[in-house]
Amino acid sequence: MPQTAVSPAIAVPAEPPLDRRRMVAFLCMVFGMFMAILDIQIVSASLAEIQAGLSASADEIPWVQTSYLIAEVIMIPLSGFLSRVISTRWMFCIAAGGFTLMSLMCATSTSINEMILWRALQGFIGGGMIPTVFASAFTIFPPSKRSIVSPMIGLVATLAPTIGPTVGGYLTDMFSWHWLFLINIVPGIFVTISTYLLVDFDKPNLDLFKHFDWFGLAFMAGFLGCLEYVLEEGPNHDWLSDEAVFACAIVCAASGVAFFWRAFTAREPIVDLRAFSDRNFAGGCVFSFVMGIGLYGLTYLYPVYLGRVRGYSALQIGETMFVSGLCMFATAPIAGRFSGKVDPRILMAIGFAGFAAGTWIVTGLTKDWDFWELLLPQVLRGCSLMLCMIPINNIALGTLPPSRMKNASGLYNLTRNLGGAVGLALINTLLNDRWDLHLARMHERFTWTNTAVLERLDAMRRQFEVLGGDASGMSLKAMANTVRVQALLMSFSDVFLILTVLFLAMACATPLIRRPRAAAPAGGGH
Repeated sequence: MPQTAVSPAIAVPAEPPLDRRRMVAFLCMVFGMFMAILDIQIVSASLAEIQAGLSASADEIPWVQTSYLIAEVIMIPLSGFLSRVISTRWMFCIAAGGFTLMSLMCATSTSINEMILWRALQGFIGGGMIPTVFASAFTIFPPSKRSIVSPMIGLVATLAPTIGPTVGGYLTDMFSWHWLFLINIVPGIFVTISTYLLVDFDKPNLDLFKHFDWFGLAFMAGFLGCLEYVLEEGPNHDWLSDEAVFACAIVCAASGVAFFWRAFTAREPIVDLRAFSDRNFAGGCVFSFVMGIGLYGLTYLYPVYLGRVRGYSALQIGETMFVSGLCMFATAPIAGRFSGKVDPRILMAIGFAGFAAGTWIVTGLTKDWDFWELLLPQVLRGCSLMLCMIPINNIALGTLPPSRMKNASGLYNLTRNLGGAVGLALINTLLNDRWDLHLARMHERFTWTNTAVLERLDAMRRQFEVLGGDASGMSLKAMANTVRVQALLMSFSDVFLILTVLFLAMACATPLIRRPRAAAPAGGGH
């Protein structure tokens, strides 16, 4: 019998060409995610101006940022379930539209209570955009196109919080603090309309809502919300010594136990934790957690040094730190090109080693360090973020089936945000504790029997005598200030050294990750 030859094209089906409409729709969604992440940090440089404009107290004004973070961290894991229920299209439209409306309400606030309410709603509604974009990137595009889309979302996720203080400082200096929120209006309307018209990635499944786990939602809100509050406020109030922090810690622990119980027993859990059974996803989340420390922790440490020690304004700090953003832009296409050709574990190891090199350089920090001394550490940080972010994305999400992508994307983005929150809390605590320790040790040595101290004090007194006034008192104050600054610099060096060890450990741990195999073709997210 004659045999029919089998065409090679049948055995290896070609991937469909890139849909331009989907690409445009995805770009609009990425821009929406950029706005949501940018607003985390955009107010940080302008809290003093907002405080004056709303006549708020020093205890109330931090809630402008804390309320946003608490609400956002609750929505991020919830968004996976909601996008399965109402579809990606409606989930993103509601998130973008609600974020835009809440931005307008923030700009028109006349009291601190109104501002806190609108900021919480802005963070809760807008937080749904972040994991939805990550899930869409890994479901609607075939694996061969991930070298294009993965650098795009990685750049936005890391660049937005980095340039947030810079953008906020410029807007406040040029206009007023109201423009921190008004700037979202026109882009937000555009993103909402374009998403409605262009996004058609999947269909809603309203039957899932019949089994919505309301108890699971309440427990998750108590767990994550109180955890974020404890991490934000704990370092400033001596942790459990403060009644509010202690109460929230109790609620967090109880809600956490109840949440994990519901996650494994509910018919349709709010968050499906079984995604962590995938070794690469679990490993990717661990690396994402540590990368969150590097992203948010260093974005915090450098401005604290420039503000407290160098006396820089918010705008000067933003201009000094803009180098990291430029390096991210330059490195993103390079990292994207290599991500498909080089073992992602190698890129991750190089990225975390670059983090370690940058923080190791800063362990030699002095009070005279300026833009040029901080240039190389910032270059290393910006390049390393891209070298870490893109392969971690591909390892954690690149091999999961489309049916699990939405839920996994929420968990993955949650780990990065929690890494930032935990990192900031630990950094603040270490900074304060080591500062107290170094102050105590220096006070032991700066005594009236120390010849070097007396000579320095006498030299300062003679300098102040030229100016007139109480030269002895002024010299003592100047000496005390010098001691405080030196102790603070030593505590900075200690924190950077600990971060160096952490990043080196993560670079050495990359071989524990299994090299990802090629993912199954995207199924459109259905």
